[in-house]
This record gives sequence, structure tokens and C-alpha cells, in this order.
Amino acid sequence: MTGAEIWADALRATLLFAADPFRFGGIVLRAGAGPVRDRWLRLLQGSLPADSRLRRMPPHVADDQLLGSVDLAATLERGRPVHRPGLLAEVGGGVLLLSMAESILPAAAARVCAALERCRFGVVALDEGIAPDERPPAGLLDRLAFHLDLGGVALRDTEGCVSRLLRCPDGLPVPGHRALQALCGAAISFGIGSARAPLLALRVARAAAADAGREAIAEADLAFAARLVLAPRATHLPQVERPQEPPDEPPAPADDRRSDQSDVGPLPPEELIVAAALAALPPDMLLRLRAGAGPLALRSKTAGRAGQARTSIRAGRRIGCKPGEPKGGARLDLLETLKAALPWQRLRRSPDTQPAPTQPAPRIAVRRDDFRIIRFRRRTQTTTVFAVDASGSSALHRLAEAKGAVELLLADCYVRRDQVALIGFRGRDAALLLPPTGSLLRARRCLAGLPGGGATPLAAGIDAAGVLADAERGKGRTPVIALLTDGRANVTRDGGSDRRKGEADAMESGRRLRLAGHAVLLVDTSPRPNPFARLLADEMHARYVPLPYAAADVLARAIRSSAAS
Repeated sequence: MTGAEIWADALRATLLFAADPFRFGGIVLRAGAGPVRDRWLRLLQGSLPADSRLRRMPPHVADDQLLGSVDLAATLERGRPVHRPGLLAEVGGGVLLLSMAESILPAAAARVCAALERCRFGVVALDEGIAPDERPPAGLLDRLAFHLDLGGVALRDTEGCVSRLLRCPDGLPVPGHRALQALCGAAISFGIGSARAPLLALRVARAAAADAGREAIAEADLAFAARLVLAPRATHLPQVERPQEPPDEPPAPADDRRSDQSDVGPLPPEELIVAAALAALPPDMLLRLRAGAGPLALRSKTAGRAGQARTSIRAGRRIGCKPGEPKGGARLDLLETLKAALPWQRLRRSPDTQPAPTQPAPRIAVRRDDFRIIRFRRRTQTTTVFAVDASGSSALHRLAEAKGAVELLLADCYVRRDQVALIGFRGRDAALLLPPTGSLLRARRCLAGLPGGGATPLAAGIDAAGVLADAERGKGRTPVIALLTDGRANVTRDGGSDRRKGEADAMESGRRLRLAGHAVLLVDTSPRPNPFARLLADEMHARYVPLPYAAADVLARAIRSSAAS
């Protein structure tokens, strides 16, 4: 499809949604910030009814802002509970605009999904489309009918289409049996497992037919619904085989003819709906579906990446307080709040600031600026990723001693209740031998069974450690990589045998770890300190410890200091 055709479909979908946001759930708009998206937002605002509210929701909204909470300052001032409504209550009957929907917290997305089931409002999720694998949560995407992608639309493509008034008839066409069967069959052909998709597609087809002034659903209406509802949810390419027509087909029973009376004209078979949906798929998604990778829309990442947080407002060791309101899980420091309010009591009890005679005067006048919330400090759990070189050169020299050093480090990690993981690399690739675990026994058994021999795929070992460290950081843990190697990189990243290329690949992998900001400890297991291992440690900004001079307590302190840095 051309950019102008994509824009025309997006404009029509926007008009249908604006006429009845609750019927369709909402719109997912994947487009970067720019004039095309700005023009679409202006068209959306201009198409909504005058009394419809459009409220913007930030990605990291707290529960009290979303669901409402008790206004503590007003409650203390008036002497009775005062409720402060949240965004979901204020948007009733309107549209909730989710900025940066790909970064929305899972808990907030769950609140919005639950509200969509029982309240009348629509959702517009703006997906910035910065990273190809970052999408809004799957539960939210499943409830929004229209999935629009304006990535291939230029500003000139929007010039030929103008907004118009949408026809809003009192009744919508009643679908026939063949229309239902065609939409459900197309959904199955695309591997769509959710039952909401064909239901939403049917709603879109009925509304499109009513907008066109038709009394029955036509081929164009079903094709429109397939392009905007079914195609973006596809998980694999359909394999449609046209059945051969029988030579003599008996006439259809009278009941079947009556069931299709609401569909005027010949309805398209399932193959035509599938073809219309395939024509709307962007080229990159077609390639992913052919490769069996699935759509990006159903492979959303977990929103939010927890870093190495040192302070918290929820739990941990108390370290003091700070000004702020007790919301979002924060706890009120009552004593410090009263201390902040007491010096102002004489001024607040002046005649000009007294409440109305019908309200009881509070014993202590507390204002919003007096609130103090407790600050905590907590140590995030550390995951130590041991990447052990088990190649032939390492096994010949010091693999047994390296295993002993790792066992001592495992014992230290067990005392600190840290998670440990083990990656072994030899031959042509690296393998995750032990996923992150807190079991010291499992780690020792896995380490004892680590065989030695083969070449040294150092780049593969560093890459595997980096992937696992990224995953642990996403879970809120602090990853620390302990790389034990003799530095004799003689295998390239693609498995070839070339020492010079292998060392260059290892340096590139180390550079990636440095850019990712992971703490790394490189333990040189060669008989004498290897100059390349020292260079690799410098490239990774890692702490370099040669094994001949590294006692167990030195290695343990190195791991702890790397985790704290």
C-alpha cells in the first residue's frame, strides 16, 4: 500500500473511532514524533464531539493519580475525608491518550484494561516506534481495535485527504453467517488466538458499511476490517488453498438462504479477506512472519528497566525523610510532618486564615508543604554471572584452579544471598550451563561437571554474558560479570579459526559491555599475566585480577566492589 492509501485508511478509522470510542476500544498509533503524527492528533481532536474529554496519561503514572486517592491536606483542613478523583474517573465518556505507550508500566496497563471492561471511554495509545521490539503491553493491544502504523506515510501523502462528517445511522447492518465465518476463518489463518480480534473486526465492518450508506456488509467493508484489525495481529502467514468446485452443487437449503438475507450481493470468500490483509502488511513484518518470528505487536517487552536503585520510598533501611506527598506507596513520616507544621501555627491561626464557622478548627493546621515522607535505602539483589573459559589451553594450565576460585566466590555469594549463573565457553560457542539461581549445591554440581577442551570462543562467551546481564538488569537485579579466561581468543564470532579476527571480535564484544554499563571482573587464568587480557579488561573498563596473585578474599572483595560500583 502507498502512503496515501495508508493515510486514507487511518483517517477513516479515526472517524469511526471518534463517532463511538467505546464500541472499538481504541487505537494504537505507531508513529514517531513529527508533523504526520501531529496532523493525525489534530484530526482526532477535531473529530471528537464537543463534550468529549481528551485526557493525557503519562507512561509512569502512579496508582493514586490513575485511580484516585484521599486528599490528605484537604482532609486535615476540613475535618472529613476528601476524595481526589483519578484520571480514569475524569475521562468518563471521553478518550484517554497514552503517551509513550511502549513504556507504560504493566500495573498501569492492567488498571486501564480493567477500566475498559466496565467504563465507557476510549484509549489512544501512542507508540513512538523507536525500538522495533518495544511495544505496548499485549493485554492492552488486544482490547484496541485499530492498529495504525504511519511509519511509511510522508507529509505530502496527507494533503489529498480531508476530514469529513461521519454518517451515524441509528442502526448498523446485521451480519450474516457467511460474514462471520469469513472473519473467523481469516483470524484462524493468521494464527490469531484471541477471540476479541474477529469480534472487533466485525464491529468495524458493520460501522464501515453504515458509514458508506449500505444496508448490508460488503466485500470492501470486510477487507477494511481485515487490513486494520486482523493484519497487525497476525502471527504467521496463512497458507490458503483454493478448493475445487464440485461439478454439480445442490441448491442451498431454505434456512441457509434466510440466514444470509442481511448480506446484499456476493460476499467474498475467506481467501479474498486474507489477501486484503496481506496487502496491508508492511514489508518488514512480512519478512518476520515468513521467518516465523511472529509480530512485534504480540512480543511486547516488559515495560520499565530497573537500575541500581540505592534509595526507595517503599521498603528498606530508613535513612531519613524528604518533602513530598504520601502517594505512590510512599509512607508519611508523621513526627517530621508535625515538626514542619508547628512553627507556623500562630500565623495559620490568625483571623484571616480561620475556616468558616461551620467547620471545626483543627488542633494543628497542616498544609501540603508540611508533608514529609520516609526515605529508605535498600540493596538490590546482585546476580553474579560467571563466564568460565573451558578451552583446551585453559584446561591445560589452570582450569582446576579457576574452578576452585569460582567455588570460593560461590560460597561468598551464598552468604550474601545473591543469585549466581554459570556460562561455559569452549569449542565454537558458549552455553548457559546454569540459569540464575540461589542454590549453592546446584552451582557446585554444574561447575564440577564443566568439561575442558577445544578452542577459545572468547567473543561468544562475552556476548552470552552480556545478554544474560541485560536480562537480569531488566528484572531489577544488579548484574556483575566475572569473566575467567586466559585471553587466548582464537575463534571468531561466526565460528571461524582466526586468532587476529577472534581477538578483534572479543574487543568489540568487550566494548559493548562497557557501553551497556555492566560491572565486569576479568580474572586472568593464564600461567603468566596475558597482555591481551589486560587490554581486554581496559576496553571493558573491568577490574583486572591475575589468578596467580589472586587469593580467595581478593576475588571476593573484587566481586563486592564491582557490584557496588
